[in-house]
Amino acid sequence: MATLTFDTHEFVKKLKGVGFSEEQAETLTDLQKTTVLNTLEQARHDYELDDLATKRDLKETELRLELKIAETKADLIRWVVGVGLLQITIIAGLLFRLTGKI
Repeated sequence: MATLTFDTHEFVKKLKGVGFSEEQAETLTDLQKTTVLNTLEQARHDYELDDLATKRDLKETELRLELKIAETKADLIRWVVGVGLLQITIIAGLLFRLTGKI
């Protein structure tokens, strides 16, 4: 999540530069800082910003899914080969039985 920075010292200097007293400038700076933090917190709450996925989260999920797909593919191949061998064995047994060689 991006971090917002608020340069309070620069803000106070600019306010004093246009005629604010030290106390007015510091008070306004504190109020501005509080307002920015409250606005950001409200946005987090309203838009559920803490629950957003980052690119890193998506990449990790993609890698886990690729691994799971590869594991599933290997299991499927094992089952297909196993069932194929079982079918061959059954068919061979039936043929031998029908021809009377067993």
